[in-house]
Amino acid sequence: MAGHFELVDAPDGGYRVRMLDGSGGLMAISVTFPTKRAAVAGIAMAREIAGTGLIRDCSMKGAGAVIRDKVRPLPLPKDGSGSRGRKVSKAPRTTVG
Repeated sequence: MAGHFELVDAPDGGYRVRMLDGSGGLMAISVTFPTKRAAVAGIAMAREIAGTGLIRDCSMKGAGAVIRDKVRPLPLPKDGSGSRGRKVSKAPRTTVG
């Protein structure tokens, strides 16, 4: 499952955006936005940056270098426990109720 964004109340008024991964883990939290509309615009900007933005290494040994290697998604476990590629049973489904 893909992650999602949540609008939450900021402690000092306004709203913040939380970005969560597919299992609900916190990936990032935004600055405070004054309105929900501004927070949603911030999400649109984050989506654009995430899809097209460069990765700049600002760590102590990175010296601001741009990382140009393609980032690949993590491989699925080899034991078949991943959610992708699961075979669906062809047995008929029943409805209760």
